[in-house]
Amino acid sequence: MSWHDHIHTDPAVLAGKPIVKGTRLSVDFLLSLLAEGWSEAQILENYPQLSHEALQAVFAFTAEVMREETICPLMSGAA
Repeated sequence: MSWHDHIHTDPAVLAGKPIVKGTRLSVDFLLSLLAEGWSEAQILENYPQLSHEALQAVFAFTAEVMREETICPLMSGAA
């Protein structure tokens, strides 16, 4: 799946956050709905401008971005 067909950025829309093309729905907003327990069916019902492929692109985009990220835990209690 090539996320490039569905995800883009535009400095004039949501300050350049990655969004689903043709919408003002950001990748992080859609991921937060899923994190809150929304199903794909609920998202598609509430946002009919989205498609199954667009939601797959959200995951593909996130996977590619996260491949380059490293998360370092903060050390607590170190003096």
